[in-house]
Amino acid sequence: MLSENGEEKIKQLFWGTGCQKELSQFPEDVRDVMLQAFLIAQKGGKHPDAKPMKGFKGSGVVEVVESFEKNAYRAVYTTRIEESIHVLHVFQKKSKSGISTPKSEIDLIKKRLKAVERQHAGGHS
Repeated sequence: MLSENGEEKIKQLFWGTGCQKELSQFPEDVRDVMLQAFLIAQKGGKHPDAKPMKGFKGSGVVEVVESFEKNAYRAVYTTRIEESIHVLHVFQKKSKSGISTPKSEIDLIKKRLKAVERQHAGGHS
């Protein structure tokens, strides 16, 4: 993405509560992929491991799924807020039943998304 003067424009990155701490506990290879995905999103692109998250109306809620040593790691962010990327949730998927994201994780993501949208609607970033 380029600004009006032709320079690369990078969207600001905002971290949800506890997301940076959780990410810091992931294996280094997983952290690297997720941080790269955030940077690509900040530049207006989409990482190959990033995909729209199921269960959210419209676009703009994206999950990055990474496997490492038989464990599944997820990072969820939104691009819905203009000029910014908001990391909503970062977690290790612990459920062994199928590939779907547990309802408790989905509920937390929805709650955080609503809070970000409310904050933005109120004129705060």
